[in-house]
Amino acid sequence: MNMHRDTAATLGFLLFPGFPMACLTSAIEPLRAANEITGRKEFAWKLIGEEASPVRSSAEVRFDPDVTLSDAAGLDYLFFLSAPTAQFQNPKRGNAQVRWLDRSGVVLGGFSGGIFPLVRSGVMDRHAVSVHWCYEAAFKAEFPEMQASQAVILRDRRRYTASGAGAVFDLMLRLIEERLGRDTMTEVACWFQHPFVRTEDAAQKVPVQKQGGTDDLLPDTVRAAIAIFGENIEDPLQIADVAEALAMSERHLERCFKQATGQSPLKYYRLMRLRKARQRVLYSTQSIREIAQSVGYASSTPMTKHYAEAFGVNPNDERRRLVGLRGLAGAMPPND
Repeated sequence: MNMHRDTAATLGFLLFPGFPMACLTSAIEPLRAANEITGRKEFAWKLIGEEASPVRSSAEVRFDPDVTLSDAAGLDYLFFLSAPTAQFQNPKRGNAQVRWLDRSGVVLGGFSGGIFPLVRSGVMDRHAVSVHWCYEAAFKAEFPEMQASQAVILRDRRRYTASGAGAVFDLMLRLIEERLGRDTMTEVACWFQHPFVRTEDAAQKVPVQKQGGTDDLLPDTVRAAIAIFGENIEDPLQIADVAEALAMSERHLERCFKQATGQSPLKYYRLMRLRKARQRVLYSTQSIREIAQSVGYASSTPMTKHYAEAFGVNPNDERRRLVGLRGLAGAMPPND
């Protein structure tokens, strides 16, 4: 159904230092195409910064904001784009402005790591959030009360979140369809040779560790075992217990895993836990000791050893390196 209105829908993109540039272009380009296809300015957009100074993206490209957050007006949507560690320079003022926009009826949302400052702003109470799989552990550590979804897109009342750049493109297609109809949306998708339009209940694709495929291509038995692993990160199970839960022998589970992933279930499980630990090292302020305990280690020493074997760097050094590369705001937590 054609939902054309007389005035353009205006989207604001709130940029924090280190924001993912791909998410910004994935949002603007389909909107631009919709305007060109219809010959009308159906969508408008503004780049918004906390301050008026240029904002550097994760790709080291600088963008000049059109307006500061305190002066932002006339918006229908405001989307946060950032790294997970991003915070307002002036949290009191920035969060108050976001809450004022919410009261004004603006739809609020976040792309990729932008969900972190969005939730910190205090406007996501009782709303579910689409969380990119690579941020899931860090998100749950900081916001254990929040409902973290693996859906690529989640629209929960007036809160729209998208897990990554491809999901952002899909979300924009949804907005185009609702405003201009399915024909225009399809033409926009075809302009960019977008391979398919995902529905909002589509799950994220997650890579199979050290295999080069995605988890949806794994045999059902292996996927079921991995699901059990994922539910038991803090208190790891014995592989024999997982096999019993799947009504199969431990030896058969071992064969299935090696055939599908090239690894034993024990190694796969450990690497899964270490990847969760790495997310928290990179994107949370938990101490290394707390992180070790959160992924089933009694102390940080064995986790640090396994971490270095898996990733070629120990967690303390990786965290320090990240501070140097990205200039994380705020003091880092103690190492143990």
